[in-house]
Amino acid sequence: MSTSKKVILKSSDGETFEVDEIVALESQTIKHMVEDDCADSAIPLPNVTGKILSKVIEYCKKHVESTKSDDRAADEELKQWDAEFVKVDQNTLFDLILVHNGVD
Repeated sequence: MSTSKKVILKSSDGETFEVDEIVALESQTIKHMVEDDCADSAIPLPNVTGKILSKVIEYCKKHVESTKSDDRAADEELKQWDAEFVKVDQNTLFDLILVHNGVD
């Protein structure tokens, strides 16, 4: 069992999420905070609710997992997964877009 380094992310509504650092580093903002040693404890994300943060983490995990494969079929599967991922209500989609623009 591998023990990868963990990062704690804290949403605006106080939810905390412990994720593998490699997953958190998918976000450029979080990556810079980690690189600048600003991530000693929980990384606060004041503009992101727990509901949206959990969706963002799900997305990042899937994309990290998919980078382990150079398979054309895996690329196609990821595209289909992405298409399904954005099939959410309009408010959730709007929040995801705002997070992408602000946290990416």
